[in-house]
Amino acid sequence: MILVNTSEIAGREVVETLGLVKGSTIRAKNVGKDIVASFRHLVGGELTEYQELLMEARQIATGMMVRDAEKLGADAVINIRFSTSQVMTGAAEILIYGTAVKLK
Repeated sequence: MILVNTSEIAGREVVETLGLVKGSTIRAKNVGKDIVASFRHLVGGELTEYQELLMEARQIATGMMVRDAEKLGADAVINIRFSTSQVMTGAAEILIYGTAVKLK
């Protein structure tokens, strides 16, 4: 499965647009990691606990989108975009979406 954030894939021709595909997950902060991140926030530095949480959430959402595209028989997903929104204090949704296509 080819995944790109552009409307074209170099050297390939889109022959059919299959539709919108998406994946979404809602992740909450872990209390233990939240405490560690709070201390790090006081002294400065990268908040690796949250970085890991969001990286995992993006991977889960991407996997869901790919499965959605595979169900349609897609060869690729183009115009991929990510969106994040807070659904409640301490919890965020990661949404990824794009256009499933067949390639020549």
